[in-house]
Amino acid sequence: MKITTVGLDIAKSVFHFVGVNKAGKLVRKKMLKRCELLSAIARLEPCLIVMEACGGANYWAREFTQLGHEVKLIAPQFVVPYRQGNKNDYNDAQAIAEAAQRPNMRFVSLKSVEQQDVQMLHRMRERLTKQTTALVNQVRGMLTEYGIVIAKSKAAFRNRLPDILTDYNNPLTVKGRGIFHELYNEFMALEQKLVDCEKQVLQEHKINPTCQRLGKVLGIGPVTATAYYAAVGEGKEFYNGRHFSAWCGLVPKQHSSGGKDNLLGISKRGNAYLRTLFIHGARAILRHCETKTDKLSLWAKALIERRGFNRACIAMANKLARIAWVIAARGEEYQPSK
Repeated sequence: MKITTVGLDIAKSVFHFVGVNKAGKLVRKKMLKRCELLSAIARLEPCLIVMEACGGANYWAREFTQLGHEVKLIAPQFVVPYRQGNKNDYNDAQAIAEAAQRPNMRFVSLKSVEQQDVQMLHRMRERLTKQTTALVNQVRGMLTEYGIVIAKSKAAFRNRLPDILTDYNNPLTVKGRGIFHELYNEFMALEQKLVDCEKQVLQEHKINPTCQRLGKVLGIGPVTATAYYAAVGEGKEFYNGRHFSAWCGLVPKQHSSGGKDNLLGISKRGNAYLRTLFIHGARAILRHCETKTDKLSLWAKALIERRGFNRACIAMANKLARIAWVIAARGEEYQPSK
């Protein structure tokens, strides 16, 4: 019997292969080592290969596509309901193949090498930001034990700590002063790495046509534009802008029953990093809309008066996400409302 769908449970060294026919009946199952995988897949007739969207999945997807196969990725939480019996690698692979044959199954878009490069850049930026924040908070807490208080911001930390270290009238000891000096040098090194990372983001923004079009949208800068490209590319796998904003988790969560609609707060699904950037952009728009008279600003001011700042901020982020999808997926230019 011909294999039409392959469920592949991937790992670091050992891969479990389950092949089923058009009717969903098991045809072949096999455990493969990493060095055997590509040659085994190359011997198959062109078919659909399905994997969970996890570490290494995009790499294998590109390799299998070059061999002439169609490749799809499924979010792991959508596979769990189709697993029968206890959890093991073969059952996982068979559940992947079963889930892929459902007509309403939603798949994860594949990432190109370019998207993964930009995504890695954003992951590094996010990590450096967290590290600097954690370091500042730790040093502020330790200084408090000596009776020295610094404001919360990184700018205050950057400006005040050198003066504290050179002030010999404060309670710091020689040993303590040396430790704080090392921590300050560590902070400055992290800050420099963050600056270098921001420069790379700006460079990517300049050379990417999709990011350049997105950057013209009010509230979307180089960071948000490149983060959008890293997450979904042009976003053509989404049906419309609302579908994309729902993927970002910017639409209400629904808990309805008995024909009565009950909408809760936003669902917070999908890419939390991208959702946060859209919300930051929306907050910037709302803070500067008071003196503006364009159509978007008037809508925002009316919404703030009617629903409050926080809800208006989420609504604006939702609108930004929809605008971003139209510009990226349809190749249109941003036309500001007047």
